[in-house]
Amino acid sequence: MLKKPLKKTIVISILIITSQIAVKAATANQAYNPIPLPLGKEIKDNLSKEDFPTGEGGFARDYIVNLKQGELVEIEVKSGSFDTLLTLLSPKGVTIDQNDDMAEGTTDSLIYTRIPKAGNYTVRVRSFGNQSAEGLFTLRLTRLKRE
Repeated sequence: MLKKPLKKTIVISILIITSQIAVKAATANQAYNPIPLPLGKEIKDNLSKEDFPTGEGGFARDYIVNLKQGELVEIEVKSGSFDTLLTLLSPKGVTIDQNDDMAEGTTDSLIYTRIPKAGNYTVRVRSFGNQSAEGLFTLRLTRLKRE
């Protein structure tokens, strides 16, 4: 039979381990929920350390939009707070297009592309390079033409 102080230590240790497992499980179960992106409407948002880490030193914020095959779209992100990097991902997560600077002397990003297949595409906004920059930005997706 265990002495009281040893028994109390074991019970406390088990409680600590159990609570750590519960916290790790809750963190691992956080759902990936891209934000719905309205078409033709400029939205204002904020990139922060609360967004998901890119694995390259920064953070990214994802948006989801349903696009149709053959559509021509223009996606633009602007920020006075950080150097933007804009990526369009297919429904399977493959990079369709990416842009860092839309023009020389600017840090805003622009993608102009034709959609290869219908589906839910991801528009990813992040800071360029290994920056862990944060700040306000505006994002707009416009459907230009559909064949």
